[in-house]
Amino acid sequence: MHRIASRLPTMTSAAILALALVSASACAQTKPRISDAGSAQPKTIMYVGNSFFYYNNSMHSQVSAIATAADPQNRAAYRSTSITMGGSGLNWHNIDSYFRPGGVASYSFVGDNEIRFNKFEKPFDLVIMMDCSQCPIHPQLGPMFHDYAKKHSDTVRKHKAQPVLFMSWAYEDKLEMTAQLAEQYTIAGNANGALVIPAGLAFARAIARQPEIKLYVADKRHPTARGTYLAAATTYAALYRKSPVGGPHPATVDAATAKFLQEIAWETVQEYYGK
Repeated sequence: MHRIASRLPTMTSAAILALALVSASACAQTKPRISDAGSAQPKTIMYVGNSFFYYNNSMHSQVSAIATAADPQNRAAYRSTSITMGGSGLNWHNIDSYFRPGGVASYSFVGDNEIRFNKFEKPFDLVIMMDCSQCPIHPQLGPMFHDYAKKHSDTVRKHKAQPVLFMSWAYEDKLEMTAQLAEQYTIAGNANGALVIPAGLAFARAIARQPEIKLYVADKRHPTARGTYLAAATTYAALYRKSPVGGPHPATVDAATAKFLQEIAWETVQEYYGK
């Protein structure tokens, strides 16, 4: 297991390293064997993770906005739920309990705060799961990541849904984490027959292309509005295998930046899956 090195000295060197890591991840790392989510047009999705998901009004809402804009005639069929705990790893979550009848997603707010009680054969098509930001590459926590990736994938399938793993991004001052996280998430995805969303590789590609772009808040870990939108666009591209270019974006991201991030997301997904 590689140790996390000290902070990179300049943004220029960070961009060079990011570009090298994008190339290394594409050419030298383990290749993903799974290139689809197991559902051609998933409409109901559960997100299980931590603050990387819930920053900026939650990533799931932005993925839903892109998906429903592309499929307006079925807008009412789309539903997503985000279950997050700050700082949590996969082992903090009891996935089986999230499928308890009458629990998660048993009702929704629609219209003018009207309550709609949901009835369904299965509550979710997909469950997207993310470990803590450094757990997959931590010397003590890495094995637990792989154990729980398997345990939770098995549980998700027991409930007739498909598991998906979300490859998180490196810290802003430790970009060497990119290739390390990509490797462990891809290994786990291959071992469990689960699609991996290459969000971390998209962050590295964006930084390499535009070093001045601000994807991180001051703590160098959590995403800015741009970072969350890039993660959402990458998630949409990976799940639906469609380009997010031209899709909606939040008011917190200007149109030119949104287009750049959409293009980065689509390029990353195509390259990661080898399509």
